[in-house]
Amino acid sequence: MSDELIQRVLKVIATSKRIPLETVTIDSEFLQIGIDSMDAVEILFALENEFDISIPDDEVRSVRNVRQMCQGVEKLLAAKSDAAAKQ
Repeated sequence: MSDELIQRVLKVIATSKRIPLETVTIDSEFLQIGIDSMDAVEILFALENEFDISIPDDEVRSVRNVRQMCQGVEKLLAAKSDAAAKQ
C-alpha cells in the first residue's frame, strides 16, 4: 500500500472528524479516535469523493480501524484500474 494512499485516507479522516492529522495513524482504531457509525458514513462519502470510487455498504460494516479502511480503498482502486484497463 502506497504512502500517498495512506496519507490521503488519513487526511480525509482527520478533516471529516475535525481532528489534528497527527492524531490519526494507520494503526488507529476507530474507537480510539472517536469515530462512531455516523462519522464512518461521513468519512466514507468523503473517501468516495476523494478517490472517485463507490464503497459497498456491506464491506463497510466490518471495518474497525484505519488500516482496514486503507486496504479497502486500495482494493477498490485496484478493481477500478483493472476495469479501466479492460476497456
